[in-house]
Amino acid sequence: MKKITIIAGARPNFMKIAPIIHAIKKVQPARVDLSYRLVHTGQHYDRKMSETFFEELNIPHPDVNLGCGGGTQAEQTAAIMIAFEKELAENPCDMILVVGDVTSTMACSIVAKKMNTKVAHVEAGIRSWDLTMPEEINRMVTDCLADYFFTTSEIANQNLRNLGISDDRTFFVGNVMIDTLMANMSRFKKPVEFDTLGLEQSKYFVLTMHRPANVDEAEKLKKMMNEIINNVHGLPIVFPIHPRTAKIFKDLGVEAENLKIIEPQGYLEFNYLVKHSLAVITDSGGITEETTVMHIPCLTLRDNTERPETCEIGTNMLVGTNPDNIRPALDKLFAGEWPYGDIPEKWDGHAAERIVEIISSLK
Repeated sequence: MKKITIIAGARPNFMKIAPIIHAIKKVQPARVDLSYRLVHTGQHYDRKMSETFFEELNIPHPDVNLGCGGGTQAEQTAAIMIAFEKELAENPCDMILVVGDVTSTMACSIVAKKMNTKVAHVEAGIRSWDLTMPEEINRMVTDCLADYFFTTSEIANQNLRNLGISDDRTFFVGNVMIDTLMANMSRFKKPVEFDTLGLEQSKYFVLTMHRPANVDEAEKLKKMMNEIINNVHGLPIVFPIHPRTAKIFKDLGVEAENLKIIEPQGYLEFNYLVKHSLAVITDSGGITEETTVMHIPCLTLRDNTERPETCEIGTNMLVGTNPDNIRPALDKLFAGEWPYGDIPEKWDGHAAERIVEIISSLK
């Protein structure tokens, strides 16, 4: 029997592994030689990672939680490696499957390779080329160790070729996050704030900000907020504020009638807000993928992106981290000059099925 250990370290990871597990379960009656074990490293504590989260998105509960939350980058990496080494020794497998670019992705890959276990990386080959991002380090190390690479785009394929990785180990399968998005789009849930704030379809913005380059310097954050507030033509700005941002924001003194600060939302509620908005302003990576599929204009407050296809093909524009760039971008949006965008190849909701088909055929 082929045994796979699937690693998740944070809430977004579960959204990526969910369709893979559903795809495994779908083929198991015909292929009884395929089994999986789901390991949660506990890297991120998330109060929203409750029973409701798993039930709402039909996400399987982990077989074990290693409880490796907290600490510095080095402390957390070490804790995950120690705990996963014991887990893998007690529950050996033929392959571990890691997703994305969190610390758990890198740490578990190192452990597996040192224990002579194959590593498959989902979302391999993604690069921002920004070594100040911990995620970029995690991606690079994981791709140096992995045996099999499941990619979201031809850009990622080329990045791997440039590393000297042969095409027979690289599989262009599509985007598992889009699998989850498409599986749940009909189930998006209108948050109570939609009515209490008097929001109307395509007549408000959604804003998210959490990256250090944007929120750690109070004056810069204040200028960014004022640029956004003053250039959205008075439309509401719905801001589900990240805890990291909230700590700094409370002392900024930024207030406006059209700024609507709300609590962080669940997946179904947040994506309802996105789907019905005029546009999204964000410094997230994953949101740029979802807006592209939903054809929602997205202004990304970053100087680089590991998802360039969302800019080249989709609805995303890199605005940068300079507040002065915000007004010209918003002027372009209001002038009706924003691209409608296409959906990248194989972002069709079937990436996980392709992954499981390939894993089943590997010797």
